[in-house]
Amino acid sequence: MYLEIVEANKPKRGRKRTADSITKRLAAIQKELTTADAIVKLRLTQERMNLTAELATKQLGSDFAKLENQFVKIAAVYSQRNGITYSAWQEMGVQPNVLKRAGINRDEL
Repeated sequence: MYLEIVEANKPKRGRKRTADSITKRLAAIQKELTTADAIVKLRLTQERMNLTAELATKQLGSDFAKLENQFVKIAAVYSQRNGITYSAWQEMGVQPNVLKRAGINRDEL
């Protein structure tokens, strides 16, 4: 769950979306769906699904800190058992400070 949240919230270029801006866009999509042709409906449906998932992760709030702490507890052992490198964790979006707390260093598996 932690990695899914991290991956969904990887920094992207441009302005960050807020829960409010996502909610507004979801309302706009709902209106657009009533008059859209089939191809546009397909695209809007996917966008709605993506935004709904993004909104759910933003609403986790304090649960994210719990998930991060659980990740920190097990990540080093998991890395060693499965040959997961620091770079792989970082590419997934795990922040360096979290990896440090977990005891995962750049120079080791």
